[in-house]
Amino acid sequence: MGEYKYLFGPVPSRRLGRSLGVDLTPYKTCTQDCVFCQLGRTPKTTLTRHEYVPMVEVLDELGKWLKMGGRADHITLSGSGEPTLHSSFGEVLGFVRENSPIKAVLLTNGSLFYLPEVRRQALQAHIVKVSLSAWDQSSYGWVNRPHPDLDFKRLMDGQKAFRNEFKGEIWIEVFLVWGMNSIPSDVAKIATLAELLKPDRIHLNTAVRPPAEAFVEPLSEKRLAALCDLFSPRAEIIADYRTKGEVEISANEESIVSLLRRRPCTAEDIAGAFGMHLNEVSKYLGILMRQGRIHTERLNGSFYYNAIIQEEKDPVLVDELYGG
Repeated sequence: MGEYKYLFGPVPSRRLGRSLGVDLTPYKTCTQDCVFCQLGRTPKTTLTRHEYVPMVEVLDELGKWLKMGGRADHITLSGSGEPTLHSSFGEVLGFVRENSPIKAVLLTNGSLFYLPEVRRQALQAHIVKVSLSAWDQSSYGWVNRPHPDLDFKRLMDGQKAFRNEFKGEIWIEVFLVWGMNSIPSDVAKIATLAELLKPDRIHLNTAVRPPAEAFVEPLSEKRLAALCDLFSPRAEIIADYRTKGEVEISANEESIVSLLRRRPCTAEDIAGAFGMHLNEVSKYLGILMRQGRIHTERLNGSFYYNAIIQEEKDPVLVDELYGG
């Protein structure tokens, strides 16, 4: 995908199969600064909507990809920030509908659905996935750290208004952080609000990838499973707990480890070195962290990743580990 500036992937997704990403904003242009964000901190939250990247170029790339026989299960507005901040994001959804049999997906935090023009553009998606990880203004403040002018009640009212207008599928992602929004009584409050949106699917997620803040701790798969029945429809776990035994070791993972053996890097450094999107990099980093092959340290406000140098092991054990 090196020839594309605004498209990335298709990347494997537990929710969406092979998903082609469309990135409509510069890095971390967002209405919120969620503590769990896999892309790091938002330098400055914004509510300003305009054409952050030229729509004519985005559609040109998308048309080129389709013409060259590009294949994916979904084409997804996601990437480096909140896609609804782009003033013309609906043009991408409409273009996919008119020019491809592939379903168009909008991944959004839903914070701008109080604006009629945002809801109107979002109606062109086949699937809209919104985030809901809080139950009132206080919890919204400490988990999602929104722009000061964002109000949780208005956010919920906007999402309910959209549900009443939208004929496609609504999915809700609930991101749970240990000790912040994870006790059953609080999760039940989120579940009550989620039900008001009449979702088709509800997904539980937690910090299996490196989060924006070092204090963010994930819930175990067992604890997530115990919370699924609080939701209607019953929630599904999408947090990817797979480890090396279940995931094929790819050339990209090995290349990343090789780079980190030479010098510590940020996720942005790695993305630049390999021409990958940050969303792709974060998936590899999450896997490598769970394998115990890399670790992080914060320096000057940024997370740096280092390779963990393994002690030399008995050759027989190494052969067994790698199936030799």
